[in-house]
Amino acid sequence: MLKPIKLANKNFLSSLDLSKEEVFHILDLSNNFKKNKKFSIDLNSKVLGLIFDKSSTRTRVSFQVAMTRLGGTTIDLNPITSQIGRGEPIKDTARVLSRYCDVMAIRTFDHSDLEEYAKWSTKPVINALTDLEHPCQALADFLTIHEEFLDFKDVILTFIGDGNNVANSLILCGALLGVEVRIACPKGYEPNSLVIKKAYEIYKNKDLLKITNDPIIAVQGANVLYTDVWSSMGEEDKKAEKDKFFNGFTIDNDLLSKAEKDAIVLHCLPAYRSKEITDEVFESKKNRIFEQAENRLHAQQALLSCLLH
Repeated sequence: MLKPIKLANKNFLSSLDLSKEEVFHILDLSNNFKKNKKFSIDLNSKVLGLIFDKSSTRTRVSFQVAMTRLGGTTIDLNPITSQIGRGEPIKDTARVLSRYCDVMAIRTFDHSDLEEYAKWSTKPVINALTDLEHPCQALADFLTIHEEFLDFKDVILTFIGDGNNVANSLILCGALLGVEVRIACPKGYEPNSLVIKKAYEIYKNKDLLKITNDPIIAVQGANVLYTDVWSSMGEEDKKAEKDKFFNGFTIDNDLLSKAEKDAIVLHCLPAYRSKEITDEVFESKKNRIFEQAENRLHAQQALLSCLLH
């Protein structure tokens, strides 16, 4: 029976905090959880603390349900109703919460704040999304792709839209797994340059990562078309401006027709129909978006069980 393994890194702040072997183990474990296979995991006395500076639906609920299914409990540390929102230094908060909680999942803006929590916490810290990365989402995404194609051999993943935190984690996790990743975005909205540099250092074949400003080129022969909102949380004031720049980067039937016949469509949600994706494509048979959303739960069960092993 497959059992959780102890991870080399205490924290999960980035996709690169896992090795290729650890990613595959978490995906296998996720699949077992999804099939309701039982494990001898006792998290009865374990507590997951949630610190969310950004709003959340899927991440918050999937973490709470994951911890509950593992037998543990969750406490929601709302910054509005706690001292966290009153400017208490992160190093003080982290040292106190380490004495109460067994693991913390943190969703915030600056990645450096997450790293500060990890620096001072004696317990594992999980990146539940920062402006730089969304590694938990990437685990669920590659679990969904693996379910569809059974392995990653010859799979081409094309992300169309803003080179944001989701794109960054797809690039890094894709590099670990040796998956061809293409990012199509308007000029000036490319993924983080340091992320691209790190990915090229990992890829054995440098041609497996392509950054382009032409979505039509990016979707040729692709097996997975993936998109996200054009304006992330905290960018509400840039929304009108970005909508103009992203004209032509909508996943519609015309763009989808240029991908492989077996291509599937992913979106990490929430989706804005008629902007980054048309309603027709969203509701089509190519949609694996809700399987992808469900897989957040199973991937996080696997991650938590390994971190608390």
